[in-house]
Amino acid sequence: MSTTKEQLLRNPYIQPTSEVIKEALGDANSIYIRFIDELTKYNIDLEWRYYTDGKAWLAKGLYTQKGVRGGKNVTTVFWLSIWNGFFKVSIFVPEISRKDALNLPLSNQVKQMITDAKQMGKLKFLPVIFDFYTDVLFEDVFTLVEVKKTIYK
Repeated sequence: MSTTKEQLLRNPYIQPTSEVIKEALGDANSIYIRFIDELTKYNIDLEWRYYTDGKAWLAKGLYTQKGVRGGKNVTTVFWLSIWNGFFKVSIFVPEISRKDALNLPLSNQVKQMITDAKQMGKLKFLPVIFDFYTDVLFEDVFTLVEVKKTIYK
């Protein structure tokens, strides 16, 4: 399967079932399954929704933590999108946490991604976007996920 950089899952009437995702990802589906399996270790749930502004299905990686008074704090840890032959995970790091993120035990490649990330307009977040054809950067992503779970912004 070719891996042109084309975002898929654009039909609002076709929900992203495992079969639809498998067809879209092709060989990268096994990487996706391993990624989803790993999410359970971090207590993260995926919530799929069709977004009309981007005209595509996106999944939010949600971490739910019970508060001291019994309430729930829900944090969006990352966004996931399906592309032709791969999937993307986008983690938005607060600008004020850039230095802290660079001190994490991350690969030089990911540290460079954080260093090069540009603030998104008026939003005070840096997009760190991973294209997954392989599981090489899983450890780095889950290091960022663990930190992002503690940020309630």
